[in-house]
Amino acid sequence: MERVLKDDAIQEKGERARMASFVGAMAIADLVKTTLGPKGMDKILQSTGRGRSVTVTNDGATILKSLHIDNPAAKVLVDISKVQDDEVGDGTTSVVVLAGELLREAEKLVNMKIHPMTIIAGYRLAAECARNALLQRTMDNKDNTDKFRSDLMNIAMTTLSSKILSQDKEYFAELAVDAVLRLKGSTNLESIQILKKPGGSLKDSFLDEGFILDKKIGLGQPKRIENANILVANTAMDTDKVKIYGARVRVDSMAKVADIEAAEKQKMREKVEKIIGHGINCFVNRQLIYNFPEELFADAGILAVEHADFEGIERLALVTGGDIASTFDNPESVKLGHCKLIEEIMIGEDRLIHFSGVAMGQACTIVLRGASEHVLDEAERSLHDALCVLSQTVTDTRVIYGGGWPEMVMSKEVDELARKTPGKKSHAIDAFSRALQAIPTIIADNAGLDSAELISQLRAEHHKENSTAGIDVISGGLGDMQKRGICEAFKVKQAIVLSATEAAEMILRVDEIITCAPRRREDRM
Repeated sequence: MERVLKDDAIQEKGERARMASFVGAMAIADLVKTTLGPKGMDKILQSTGRGRSVTVTNDGATILKSLHIDNPAAKVLVDISKVQDDEVGDGTTSVVVLAGELLREAEKLVNMKIHPMTIIAGYRLAAECARNALLQRTMDNKDNTDKFRSDLMNIAMTTLSSKILSQDKEYFAELAVDAVLRLKGSTNLESIQILKKPGGSLKDSFLDEGFILDKKIGLGQPKRIENANILVANTAMDTDKVKIYGARVRVDSMAKVADIEAAEKQKMREKVEKIIGHGINCFVNRQLIYNFPEELFADAGILAVEHADFEGIERLALVTGGDIASTFDNPESVKLGHCKLIEEIMIGEDRLIHFSGVAMGQACTIVLRGASEHVLDEAERSLHDALCVLSQTVTDTRVIYGGGWPEMVMSKEVDELARKTPGKKSHAIDAFSRALQAIPTIIADNAGLDSAELISQLRAEHHKENSTAGIDVISGGLGDMQKRGICEAFKVKQAIVLSATEAAEMILRVDEIITCAPRRREDRM
């Protein structure tokens, strides 16, 4: 019989294909498993490219994003962790671990000759049941401001306790909650700027209202401006050269060269006058500003900032309420930015420009200090996770306890459902319940505790009505999550359960893997 596929294409069917996808997915889950929980460890990721950059992190999404993976099922898990990161910001590791555990359980069921579709139907029922079990146990304090703030503090501290900032988690939780509450319910984190400055210790980080631009103020320019009108621009302020590639100007005397230079200067002067005509006292440009126009600005008493990076400029336009302009012919159509005060401040050794009293009142800047670039990068990732979770919690205010409590609550309900369900589905529902218990087991294992002992104690505890018991990693036993103040956002947990179930379903459905033949280069001889 003719081959349908090309020679080098690889086709794996049935058992082998399923084996390959299970193994790949479980390997990825085992890789990030050790980073879960307050006692999770970090990974070092070293790139092979130029500069061999090193990243030290325990953020599941960052680890998985940096890996180049060949196994197709593993790629599905990498994708769900990315989506979890974009959607709610935290729980990137848990999603992958839960999906891996669901597949590990599914593999046993497939070996018992239960059809994958039966397993999927069981998982569907179980996921719905787990979600409802959590829904009944959520707390919602949105009407009581003080209680809600303490909920937010607890969520931030729980999120940060598995990250590098866990030592100063109260301090950073305070920073994150303040920053998010300033947003007054919007989930746009653009207006919270995170500035990283090496030096000092993490404890020296602070929250500053307003906007900080990482630039110096030029020579001979005002160092402090009150009630500033700011023009944010992206335009060339180097002398207007003849900007045609390879253009030549032939002249027959030196005087003519001087004329050309004078004309260029005149052109620049006209452009500067147009800009000054907008009635501004601060000009921020993304591109270079040459000495001559800078001198003209200084004479007019205008603060001119050059080379502001694009992110900085976009955010500056956003928080001061201005537009980014590139032509200056009709001043009335350009929207200027406003702020109450512009001054120069020092952070460590560096000078920066500080805009306070900006039009967008909720804007603020978190300045992170730390021993080295790596520490700062990881601190920024941790803080970003906390900010994401908090901003999501402000819109969806339901809160649940953490520390393995939600998994046990879900597992108990799912277990009861399995007992009521007739047929082979009940095996799958039972497996789902076991997979949920894997998360507290791993949290305990990572802390070096006796997980088998702890989980059985926890299960017994949860058979009492309305138990709030969870794993207390610090004391190494069971703890009351209510007293310890360990909370999580309901939205995060819900996203974890639903995404993991869907990913596991998708991988379970596979019964054939076809790898295309690589393209061959034709011989051009």
